[in-house]
Amino acid sequence: MKKFLRVSVLLLFALTLLFGVASADEITVATTTSTVDTGLLDYLIPIFKEDTGIDLKYIYAGTGKALEYARNGDADAVLVHAKSLEMQFIDEGYGLDRKEVMYNNFYIIGPADDPAGIKGLESASEAFTKIAETESLFVSRGDNSGTHVKELLIWDEAGIAPEGDWYIEAAAGIGPTLLMANEKRGYALADNSTYLSYTFDDKIDLEVMVEGDPILFNQYSVITVNPETIDTVNYEGAKAFLEWITSEKGQQLIADYKKFDTQLFYPNAE
Repeated sequence: MKKFLRVSVLLLFALTLLFGVASADEITVATTTSTVDTGLLDYLIPIFKEDTGIDLKYIYAGTGKALEYARNGDADAVLVHAKSLEMQFIDEGYGLDRKEVMYNNFYIIGPADDPAGIKGLESASEAFTKIAETESLFVSRGDNSGTHVKELLIWDEAGIAPEGDWYIEAAAGIGPTLLMANEKRGYALADNSTYLSYTFDDKIDLEVMVEGDPILFNQYSVITVNPETIDTVNYEGAKAFLEWITSEKGQQLIADYKKFDTQLFYPNAE
């Protein structure tokens, strides 16, 4: 019997090495850059561990890339913000449970001298039109992220296909994109949580030019990866994360997270 148990343990250990079987007490969440650049996830992780006993690790990139990580079996859940890409992920059979978690809003930001004359406009598409007409520098993320998807939606609403020397693609997360826009004194689209976080930390001095247009609403959702499609996924751990972050406690923690007494995300799970 002892010999049988010894062989079983060795076999399990070998399988773990060969196939990278994840611990039942550990999950990996693929997420967008803003939840990391603002410090929100690092704030939530130890509390999630204390409440559930589950270690949470994360990998982050733009929403499109984060969903690719999950398609490749590198994540058990995703926390992202581009509904069109999310629904495609579910329709393809990769996503199972989806719940909306929190929101913030996008800003169009730019240098104080405002060469395109857009400050105070109420329409995001009108602002983009003026930026294009004046060929004022615009720094796009260009990475199929939620922010990039939203930016393309605004260009489409304006009836403009952005191109030319004035339009630069950073192909990077929101943090590096903001730093590039700041250095080049250009305009950019940014979620207000990351913008405020970088402003409070004195990393950038760009100003808010346009806010409040309904198209600038920014919804975040969590989706578990379908175990019938990715058989190595820790579905139970992922479901525990979804239920925890949308619980009354998880939602209150999101509401309580602030920088310089400013709330960065607004919970809205139902």
